[in-house]
Amino acid sequence: MPRGKRLERINDEIQIILSELLRKVKDPRITEHDLLSVSKVSVTGDLRYAKVMVSTMKNDKEESLLKGLQSGSSWLRRELGASLDLRYTPELIFEIDRSLEYGAHIQSLLNKLDIKQDEDEEAENE
Repeated sequence: MPRGKRLERINDEIQIILSELLRKVKDPRITEHDLLSVSKVSVTGDLRYAKVMVSTMKNDKEESLLKGLQSGSSWLRRELGASLDLRYTPELIFEIDRSLEYGAHIQSLLNKLDIKQDEDEEAENE
């Protein structure tokens, strides 16, 4: 079974290949998302499954995006298998990555706080 560095390398390689393949997909549910990116790939230890985290700026159409990705997953898996040198090509499981949305939420909460700066910090900012 792959361990450590090899598993990380496989994750990175799958992420790069899928990013390129998603540009070639012709499904309108996917192509309507201008800023679609593969943010993370996590392959299981036996290389049978890969959880693919995708992020997009169009939050209102995430459900249709997931349906489009699932319908195209067999083509993506076949193309991925042609590019990888592995015995098994992992089954792709797509999920929406909400880390950008969460980060924006935390930033807005921090901006709402009324924190007075120390005199030293004020002098540095001037």
